[in-house]
Amino acid sequence: MTDTFFAIPWRQMLLPELSWGEKLVRPLLVYLVLLLIFRLANKREMASATVFDFLIVLMISNVVQNAMIGNDNSVLGAAAGAAILVILSSLLNRATSRNVKVRAVLEGSPVLLVQEGKVENEMMRKFDVSDNDLLAAIRKQGIIRLCDVAFAILELDGSISVIKTDDDVRPHDCLPFEVAGKESYAAEDAPKGETRMQHEHSEHDRAKDEKQPSSC
Repeated sequence: MTDTFFAIPWRQMLLPELSWGEKLVRPLLVYLVLLLIFRLANKREMASATVFDFLIVLMISNVVQNAMIGNDNSVLGAAAGAAILVILSSLLNRATSRNVKVRAVLEGSPVLLVQEGKVENEMMRKFDVSDNDLLAAIRKQGIIRLCDVAFAILELDGSISVIKTDDDVRPHDCLPFEVAGKESYAAEDAPKGETRMQHEHSEHDRAKDEKQPSSC
């Protein structure tokens, strides 16, 4: 029993057969290729996943598996590949949360479908949003008249958000910058590409630090 335990090829099981450089580059390249593919995919297709879409995801994962791992099944090799994917995802999330332009390149921008009761037919055709999808999203908000819709927006995740008309004259500061312009709380009024929200948070943090008494 003891001889069998120590006969396990520990080095082959733990260390990758590929070079460490190749082991790190493979998942990085596959991640970037898949990011480009899904970035070019239609927003509505990503939001309304069907059985066929689920099958495609499963098949894609199987297709790219060999490209990611190569001829290697080692434990440390798998851990290194997983680590590089997590680090890359974290860096991209950080970049998109801090810079609106980077977010627009990597994730796209919200799209205005309805404004003040008027349907933007060109945007509907461009992003393959059907009339039924739009009307269903409006009905889910308890609205039964198109004229009662102030804005309908195709969000980054492919969902449609609907805002009802009202008589409030205050700025629409919760709407995306692409829709509300400078009224948006996410407008880039601050320096260095920050959004207004990020800039105000930075100013608040600095003011809070100034109020704290010195420890000296």
